[in-house]
Amino acid sequence: MSEQTANPEAVATPAMPEAAPEATSDTTPAAPPVPPGAADASPKPPRRVLRAVARWTAAALAFGVLGTGTAFGIASLERTDVPGLATEGDGRWDYPELTLPPLPAGSPRPFSAGNPAEIHHADLRDLLLPAPAGAVPDKKLTGGWISTETYLDAYRPQDRKSVSQLLKDAAPRHIAARGWTMPDGTTSRIYLVRFNSTAFASRVLDDLNVGASAGTPLDRTDTMEFDDGWGSDNNIENLSSYVFAEQAPFGAEHVRQAYTLAGDTIALVVHERAGKRETARIPFHQTLILQHQLLV
Repeated sequence: MSEQTANPEAVATPAMPEAAPEATSDTTPAAPPVPPGAADASPKPPRRVLRAVARWTAAALAFGVLGTGTAFGIASLERTDVPGLATEGDGRWDYPELTLPPLPAGSPRPFSAGNPAEIHHADLRDLLLPAPAGAVPDKKLTGGWISTETYLDAYRPQDRKSVSQLLKDAAPRHIAARGWTMPDGTTSRIYLVRFNSTAFASRVLDDLNVGASAGTPLDRTDTMEFDDGWGSDNNIENLSSYVFAEQAPFGAEHVRQAYTLAGDTIALVVHERAGKRETARIPFHQTLILQHQLLV
């Protein structure tokens, strides 16, 4: 994956204090003479120590910028820097540079101190993860608004009526979705459902029985169990994630799915692939991590 940088124009980035200018021969006082034969009492630190300090300082600044909710380029991080992802050649997908969308004037980020209700004020469509390189877009899930009926297609036909009733009771404000298919046949679908409050979103997950189990079964799924490859180090503060993978023996497709509660919004991420091979774990986790970054 080529190195990427965040787009500074998408959201205004706070000005960082300028570094102090390096001292020059005109401003640096002369060092006192060293007596002949005397050893230098202050040996210079090894250059590798200085390089390590510089790297950690740069990392701290980078995470500080991310915390302000401006722009970020997690897709360009080294593989070992992203929780749950391993070494080069691990099968990650090539996602484009990610940038947090702008907010209406005066609107806070969902988990900032000025937003105790944890409301997402950005356009929900702009919070959808973009498709990676090489993907063929889904003609129905194009990244725009979708109807409740289209969202219900994610569930088994026999369960759609009950899920429909849950949504009627909770009255979601908007539903947006994006889907694509990768060259290896993996189909990805991401749904974002925004409610009027965090209470409504949380209640829907409870009514779907998501938590102790994978909840109301999705279409073309059999036995779903917790994904034991998803560790606590992959979780992001303020988000609650429930990650599952279909267990063998499975049917004509292998499915991975995850629900995430992010304030007033529920994210449902699904990866499936036809045949007897499992969907790859690392691209699924990568997709989740990047989608989560857009929701904070």
